[in-house]
Amino acid sequence: MADQTETTVKGPIPPAKRRRLQKAFEHANKMGSAGNFDYATELYTQCVLGDPGNLLYVANFLGNLQKKYNNNKKGSKLAGVRSAGAKGSVKKAVVQKHWETVIKSGLEVLKFNPWDISTLTAMARACESLEHAECELAYLKAALDANIKDVEVNRLAGKTLARQGKFDEAIICFHRVVQAKPDDEEAKRAIGDLTVEKTIHKGGYEEADSTREVRTQQESEAARGPQLSPERQLEKAIKKDPSDSANYLKLAQLYDQKEQFKEAEAMFSKALEASGGDVAIRERLEDLRIRRKRQQVNQAKQRAMGEKTQEAVGLYKKLAADLNRMELDVFRDRAERYPNNVTHKYELGLRLKRAGMYREAIEPLQKARDDPRHKGDVLLLLGESFQQIKQYRLAMSNYEAALKALADTEGDERKRALYLSGCLAQALKDLSKAESYLTQLAELDFGYRDVAARLDKIAQMRDKD
Repeated sequence: MADQTETTVKGPIPPAKRRRLQKAFEHANKMGSAGNFDYATELYTQCVLGDPGNLLYVANFLGNLQKKYNNNKKGSKLAGVRSAGAKGSVKKAVVQKHWETVIKSGLEVLKFNPWDISTLTAMARACESLEHAECELAYLKAALDANIKDVEVNRLAGKTLARQGKFDEAIICFHRVVQAKPDDEEAKRAIGDLTVEKTIHKGGYEEADSTREVRTQQESEAARGPQLSPERQLEKAIKKDPSDSANYLKLAQLYDQKEQFKEAEAMFSKALEASGGDVAIRERLEDLRIRRKRQQVNQAKQRAMGEKTQEAVGLYKKLAADLNRMELDVFRDRAERYPNNVTHKYELGLRLKRAGMYREAIEPLQKARDDPRHKGDVLLLLGESFQQIKQYRLAMSNYEAALKALADTEGDERKRALYLSGCLAQALKDLSKAESYLTQLAELDFGYRDVAARLDKIAQMRDKD
């Protein structure tokens, strides 16, 4: 395995080291495909440390973590706490311009949150200084994925893309800056300059003596007809070769970035058809449809909370049920397609439980309970499912296992575990156990649901005895 202290590569990588890194990379791919994201992360980390300018290593390191956290855009629940030390190291290294340390510590931060914008931009800056242009852009695109409307990330990405001659993408970034800050003169000036640069490189104006001469030639071209937008260029390419799925995908991505989800969905559908049913494209289409439906559900929820009318609440419940059915179908297929991926098992079990299909939920949840990322939640879901089918001993066993898994936390999951354990113990007339769990909950949050009333009820039952 590669030495984890290895960072920057100056000059060609020795063949023996290259073979070692490639072997680790191939094994990481296998582990990631099997759903063993943590092991894959460690292997990908070794690869990036050994060759930080290798785009394939960086892209797979980020992609594996994004899958690990189900693309939730925030990473681990305790990311801020768990990565605090490494994050401090990144900031210090940036000030000191120790770029190798920025990358090394940055990887540790991203393990807990691959969408940490400040770390991603710091690593992009390190790559710029180390002349790893492709990886610099990969980190910036990951930061845009975290928040595509972030003004400073778009400004940085725009400058980087411009420096690399990717003028259309750079202009899009600066347009986002202007949308957020209409008075931003720097961004407006950049758009104008980039348009000129683009024309020089693509229009054959390399011999022009001045910017004014270029603009004069541009005006002459404008009189002959408008310049094609990136979307129009892709539409022309599609018309020229309707069988090329890549152009549909590029156009779908453009629409997706602009949050034109209906148009993006249409292009993904055409890409899927042109590809002959490529699974990767199908999954991207499914993910987009889920995002669209979730957006509708969130809007309906906000309306229901604001209006509090029967119609608004009813619409929210209907859309939430529709979303769960859609997700259920998707994750059932994925669980079958990737039988070793425990994340898909967890997602399937969660949707089955939400749909009231408690018996069906138990098997996939049991297969997912050893996954450390979801262990506490999976055990709670199992407990609730067993309780619903009146298997009370199994329910209590899973609730208590969940409490052990959540022993070092004080968040909502632990509160829910204490509440469910206490309520079930109370229903089973085990007053000592019920009182113990509910008292622990009251110490954490006395206002949680009806915990105070339940403790009073237990005290009354003891008095009668």
